Amino acid sequence: MSYEWIAILMFSTMLLMMVTGQRVFGAIGFVAVAAALLLWGPGGTDMGFSAVIKVMKWNALLTLPMFVFMGYVMSESRLASDLYRMFHVWFGPMPGGLAIGTVLLMVMISAMNGLSVAGMAIGATIALPELVKHRYDKPMISGVIQAGSSLGILLPPSVVLVLYSLIARQPVSQLWLAGIGPGLLMAALFIVYILIRTWLNPSLAPPMPAAERAAITWGERFRLLRAGFLPMIIFAVMMVPFIRGWTSLTESSVVGALAAVIAAVLKGRFTWHVLEVATRSTLAITCMFMLIIMAALSFGAVFDGLGAGRAIENLFLRDMALTPLQVLLLMQASFLIMGMFLDDTAMLVIVAPIYVSLSRSLGFDLVWYGILYTITCQIAYLTPPFGYNLFLMRAMAPRDFTLGVIYRSVLPFVLIMLLTLGLVIAFPDIAMWLPNLIYGT
Repeated sequence: MSYEWIAILMFSTMLLMMVTGQRVFGAIGFVAVAAALLLWGPGGTDMGFSAVIKVMKWNALLTLPMFVFMGYVMSESRLASDLYRMFHVWFGPMPGGLAIGTVLLMVMISAMNGLSVAGMAIGATIALPELVKHRYDKPMISGVIQAGSSLGILLPPSVVLVLYSLIARQPVSQLWLAGIGPGLLMAALFIVYILIRTWLNPSLAPPMPAAERAAITWGERFRLLRAGFLPMIIFAVMMVPFIRGWTSLTESSVVGALAAVIAAVLKGRFTWHVLEVATRSTLAITCMFMLIIMAALSFGAVFDGLGAGRAIENLFLRDMALTPLQVLLLMQASFLIMGMFLDDTAMLVIVAPIYVSLSRSLGFDLVWYGILYTITCQIAYLTPPFGYNLFLMRAMAPRDFTLGVIYRSVLPFVLIMLLTLGLVIAFPDIAMWLPNLIYGT
């Protein structure tokens, strides 16, 4: 059997196992180990072992539990609820105001956590009941929460960009700064869409009732504004020392987690229950990530051992004689297709090493390419049939939010994400102006 057919067989077997309901790390790891044994015999097991040892040497992965813990402390101590209450009061009186407030909440949560799953959890538990209560259209509710939560992997401190920095050997500080422009642009386009859609059809997102608005005093409105400063303070305390070079990435993540705990203590909300839930949830998510990374690295080692990277590069550049832009568009299209089936972490560790090498040979800026990859992951999160956020939404939402409603709800937001991706490809400075400004490169 040719190497090309072996690679196709590996991918198809892995996808088939996922369709049958196997866990992501189990499907990837099983295919990796089975392929290594069949191709190289008993000695092939060393490939997986070497991949596991490689993970243990990635010190930047120590940031993962810190960022996750910080997000759960913010959620369980109701600091995120205060933030949503502020957006609720100030934006609720306008049509679509609560949906706009939900997008802004997700932006703030993204700046404290770096994971999509945390944004989904907060959006489903805090924003969704209020949106349902105010008779918002179900597809509007589902689409806003799913799209807004996906911002967590693009805005700093994105965990996905931390993993990409390890693989591409690029400064994570520049990657984080490069994600700010596209992330805020995407959030702004979400808000513009909501405004236009509700202007055309106000019944989709009715404003807050007059009686409810009258019950909110101006004193309470201004008091709630203080809730918006707290996340910004936590973000600044964590990010400024890192960007200035005063702390390492790992130290900054610890500072961020400590700042969240101090904020909860000052609010009088850091209880034993908050600590237990945040710790258990952090442990569960961290273990899940580590298992996926180790399985994906093992798969990638076998895949690379087949010479897949060199074969793909020869196929695109020598056999098909494609231009760099055509190769770039094909790579992004393949990420979109794989993202329908694979977790973004698994996709990154398996395929990104091949594509990073290809992007370097084509002369692309690897920081810029990392942002393109991350935006593509966001789109894949929302793309049927197996988009990650689609099933998270189905698990967290009430029963009347059927899969049909959830699938329909993401279409306009996927189109907006594709527009953002196209803009960043056409105008790289959207991503690169901030790191160039800060670092003078």
